[in-house]
Amino acid sequence: MLATLILVTYYAALSVLVTLALYRLLLTVVYLRRGEEPGPAELHDFPHVTVQLPVYNERYVVERLLRATAALDYPRERLDIQLLDDSTDGSVEVAARVIEALRAEGVRVAHLRRSDRTGYKAGALHYGLQQSTSEYFAVFDADFVPDPGFLKRCIGYFANERVGMVQARWEHLNRRESLLTQAQAVLLDGHFVVEQTARARSHRFLNFNGTAGIWRRSTIVQAGGWSHDTLTEDLDLSYRAQLQGWEFRYLTGLAAPAEIPTDVASFKSQQHRWAKGSIECLRKLAPSVARAGRSVAIRGEGLLHLSANLGYPCLLAVSILLPLVVGLRSSMRLPMATWIDIALCALGCSAVWLFYWVSLHRTGIAASMRPILILWALVVDTGMAWHKSLAVFEALMGYRTGFVRTPKSGSTDQQPTPSKPATYVTSRLRDGLVECVLACWSALGVGLAWQSGPEALPALLFLGGFMVGYGYIGGLALWDGWQAARGRRSLAASA
Repeated sequence: MLATLILVTYYAALSVLVTLALYRLLLTVVYLRRGEEPGPAELHDFPHVTVQLPVYNERYVVERLLRATAALDYPRERLDIQLLDDSTDGSVEVAARVIEALRAEGVRVAHLRRSDRTGYKAGALHYGLQQSTSEYFAVFDADFVPDPGFLKRCIGYFANERVGMVQARWEHLNRRESLLTQAQAVLLDGHFVVEQTARARSHRFLNFNGTAGIWRRSTIVQAGGWSHDTLTEDLDLSYRAQLQGWEFRYLTGLAAPAEIPTDVASFKSQQHRWAKGSIECLRKLAPSVARAGRSVAIRGEGLLHLSANLGYPCLLAVSILLPLVVGLRSSMRLPMATWIDIALCALGCSAVWLFYWVSLHRTGIAASMRPILILWALVVDTGMAWHKSLAVFEALMGYRTGFVRTPKSGSTDQQPTPSKPATYVTSRLRDGLVECVLACWSALGVGLAWQSGPEALPALLFLGGFMVGYGYIGGLALWDGWQAARGRRSLAASA
């Protein structure tokens, strides 16, 4: 009975993962078949735009952000900048000094501070909206460095009165800094190059990515405004706006450079927020999406989009159950199971591989490097299965947590991450323990599969990937936690 339960659970989880892989294949096919979107209207009279910069304790990047925003090529009398500054550290003084210098140059910059962080980023954006009369609002997070031509390349799309938001593609300032940033770049490219473009070209639900985009005020207001009842206020507002009939535009050809998290604690914090927030949006918006006046295909794809992170508990289950399944096959002699595994894994892996291959091709990555980068990105993503599953479980149970920012360091490929004070490092020694335990469990599975002979080769390959992925994420977390603890002890000793 127990053996049957293990096998049924394993194949159910594996089937979900294959379904999500085929979903990516569908997006890839749509991306390759659809043509380019129409260009923007040519404007001679530019509308007033307010650029919103929500920040919290970003001493390393706030000056870079302000100066890049001030350099936007747009009529100065039609451009206002809002630094929505909820900071509680020395970055406030850094920002004030830069703003004073920019104002002396004729740049209109407001330094807006609230008495508390109610609503976190969503609350800050709502507060800034109330302080402005503009009809258009561009948003940039602290780690972005917008191109000077960003506003002029986007604003013409709003000549169509049904367009409520225009989103640009993210590019990466520090793609080559480390193995961790290279893996993240591949995963992000898949989303921004293939996934978002495919949705936009086929008029499916498209999400604002929280930054590097422009909103129409009336769209925000009609959709109910910025809300902080989920951790992904951007995804939430995007769906509410499109359910009201607003159209979005996605500009694959317009890149907005940004910094990728450089340490594993920041990466895990970011991924936890994104995974949990998407499932919170699923719980909140699924009934409205299911009843929307759209085709069954578009509604189904929207629900699949919102629920995609449910795949991580399935990935976690597969990684835990696979060593047991290998042992059961050896004792029960199930030759067909091996062929089923090979068929399912080949189907899922080829779909995911093509998804990322196309995205890396479009971003100009050399063909010789693509297999290595894709494999490494998938291994790292596998190592995040426990952490993202925890986020999904929290969302499903309705467990609320605050918005935890992703700390920025000002890193680029030309200038690697500077050393950060202990107060900016969030790693703890215990953060990698579960991943290390899972890595050891996968290593036991590798040994068992090796002894089981050629029929266990597919299991051996996947268990090897689980072992390396969990070991890498867990090992990095333990190392960073030890370094952070040592830094905090030194800080306390010198105080």
